[in-house]
Amino acid sequence: MTTPDHPSPAPDAPEPRYNDRAYRSPSGIAGGVLLLAIVCWLGIDALVTGEGRTPWLALATMIMLVPLVAAFTLRPAVFADERRLRVRNPLRVVVLPWGAVETFRSGYSNEVVDTAGAKYQLWAVPVSLRARKRAARKEARGEAKGAAAARRGDPHLGRPAEAAVPSRDMGAVATGPVRAHTDQIMDELRQLHESRAKDARSQGGATVRWAYEIVGPAAAGAVLLAVLLAAG
Repeated sequence: MTTPDHPSPAPDAPEPRYNDRAYRSPSGIAGGVLLLAIVCWLGIDALVTGEGRTPWLALATMIMLVPLVAAFTLRPAVFADERRLRVRNPLRVVVLPWGAVETFRSGYSNEVVDTAGAKYQLWAVPVSLRARKRAARKEARGEAKGAAAARRGDPHLGRPAEAAVPSRDMGAVATGPVRAHTDQIMDELRQLHESRAKDARSQGGATVRWAYEIVGPAAAGAVLLAVLLAAG
């Protein structure tokens, strides 16, 4: 007598995975490349053609400025995955598991606040008041067009004003509120936080590491420049 085979339990459905996201400031990167080009051009010219202490002063200035310019323009980035948020600011790297994030704030700067109350600015996601005003004007124009179309009806569809449906090209009426690009990024981070904050793998405390690879060379260049200037 054989025992009937029992069907094996169905495997658990795989958890949804989220692609790693990286956010940077294109304008900051462009400005940093331009500044680095100017600093290197002037510094190398002084090294080659300078006389006396000029090459040494140029070298010390380059050692001090190049890391700082790179840190404040090229380095800032925000990385988000399914477990944590990593904020790479000019002089620090902050790692926050989603469970350690309390909220995101947007005012004159974009910030993340952890559960301990510490605030960390998101250098890679700067606030543009000009972009916000432009988005607000675009949304207002879309709402005005939609209201006008609703009052007079849509002649192409032959519907009365009460049943008129604004077309897709009317911006905010059909597609929702118009948001500045950095505000859209903050909305994405908030949504990711809400979906992952309760996950067991997203728990832990915040960790902060100083960027010694930036601070060390910049401090060395500043000391060398100070010594050269003091030596006369």
